Amino acid sequence: MLPKLQALFPNRLASVGSQILPAPAWFLAWECLEVEMRNFASPQNVTWRSDKLTIAGISPALSPGERFAVVGDIWLSNRSQLLQRQGADPGTDAQIVAQLWEREGVESLSLLQGMFALAIWDRERQELWLVRDRTGSRTLYYTTAGATRFVAPRLRTLAPYRSSELDLVALRDYLCCAFVPGERTLWQNVRELRPGTYLRFPDETAQIYWQPRQEIRHASQPLEWHALQLRELLEQVVAEYLPPGEPVGVFLSGGIDSSCITALAAKLHHRPVHTYSIHFGLEHPHELEFSNLVAKHCQTHHHILEIPPDTLWEKLPLAMAHLDDPIGEGLTVPNLLVGDLATESASAVLNGEGGDPCFGGPKNQPMLLNSLYGCAISGERAGSLPAYLTSFKKCYPDLPRLLQPEVWAAVQAEPSVFEADLNSPDATYLNRLMLLNIKFKGADYILTKVNNFTQAAGLQGRSPLFDRRVVELSLQIPPEYKLAGAEEKAVLKRAVADLLPDAILKRPKSGMIMHMQQWFRKIWQRQARGLLLNKRAAIAPYLNQSLIREWLDYRGQLWPRYGQLLWLLVSLEIWLQVNQKD
Repeated sequence: MLPKLQALFPNRLASVGSQILPAPAWFLAWECLEVEMRNFASPQNVTWRSDKLTIAGISPALSPGERFAVVGDIWLSNRSQLLQRQGADPGTDAQIVAQLWEREGVESLSLLQGMFALAIWDRERQELWLVRDRTGSRTLYYTTAGATRFVAPRLRTLAPYRSSELDLVALRDYLCCAFVPGERTLWQNVRELRPGTYLRFPDETAQIYWQPRQEIRHASQPLEWHALQLRELLEQVVAEYLPPGEPVGVFLSGGIDSSCITALAAKLHHRPVHTYSIHFGLEHPHELEFSNLVAKHCQTHHHILEIPPDTLWEKLPLAMAHLDDPIGEGLTVPNLLVGDLATESASAVLNGEGGDPCFGGPKNQPMLLNSLYGCAISGERAGSLPAYLTSFKKCYPDLPRLLQPEVWAAVQAEPSVFEADLNSPDATYLNRLMLLNIKFKGADYILTKVNNFTQAAGLQGRSPLFDRRVVELSLQIPPEYKLAGAEEKAVLKRAVADLLPDAILKRPKSGMIMHMQQWFRKIWQRQARGLLLNKRAAIAPYLNQSLIREWLDYRGQLWPRYGQLLWLLVSLEIWLQVNQKD
């Protein structure tokens, strides 16, 4: 794993070693054969065995009658309400779930609010249930080949039990999106449980118990009425997400999403509120003017972290080692480092993730224009998927040349995971885009990144705007109150208008400004060539290195985006190397 990277990241790779990566909280084997058991875990790591199930890393919570054993990564935002319902405090959140499951079975899922990925073993019926929360704040992976099924909340944990063969469709989708959408992972025989879904063994039947859907209500009511409903819900959700009696942190960019969460936390919390912002050097454009304004207005303890371009490159192997599937966006390293900063002042951090998917961010505008103009010529069904994949501004247009011929032939005709939702007749066009963002970009990119990087820092990362109640309400609001013309998130802005300065409410969304083109050309050129053009590179069997050489030489029609594409490929190469089997 490390020798290939050592020359390009000198003296930086000790931190990638397994000694600093967090130990898996738990993992389990179902139908574990004795010969496989010897390789499953060292005896001291096995914490519990029962018939066909073996658990390592943590002891399960048992239901009162000891029929059900529950293990998982669980945070219940409605814990106090559940305790009132049950009449006594059984202990941990896992014990609450075990008690509920014994009384109400799968119906208890309707009662759980919060973030969870869990496994439930029914000792009487010899059934294993895997469950993931509604919006995908926590992850759960399982193998699909062999007599034994291995399950873990981190894909990395399953390395000894998975194939080393890449899933070529997942590779194609990563190149299009900079993340892997849907149940596929980059490994052929490992799948990710989808949000709002449970999977039952031994029959391996998956059942959706919740999914976001458009249910527009009160369409005749004005914007102000809908804004008031949203404000009441946001105050309830943020209050539940605040850590009782402790300081809270908020990742603050200065955009409307993170600013509104900061303002609500400052209004509702009776302990210090710490905010964290980043920049890449004051010589580069930044958003500190806006984040400083919000921090001052809300009277938070504000912390600013400078991340020079050299640090982005140096820390990329560590960031990729903490991710289950690769994410090829530039903010991976900053997200990791700002989490480290937050540990100095808080154990729980909130963020504004979810504002764009739920309330109509500006990145949907190209698709709205396509629906008005492009599809009028080509027909919506013919033009919507290519337009959607192009809107990511990644490698979709380049796939026929970028992928090796045999790889392109294998994946060219494979259907896209986005197709059904994009062409669904059950929602307005804008809400179809919102649903895609919630179901895939939210669960497979945004929330996965939040989860992995905050846990890597020992933090509890919480995303109030991705709470399922906020998601449901957003899909009840008429689309014209979310993204109308040049104004995005109108209903969200109106909901918090009394809490924030006009300069924040009226500023256009710009996103974090990163100068990838400039940095690749002036700083990372030599390292990128050595990494991507090496004959022994992990991407070499799959990608056309001659095309990548053209990009590194700045040839072709790539000036607006070649920096993003190179970062996507560098992230993939490093992820593949740090995830090679020993």
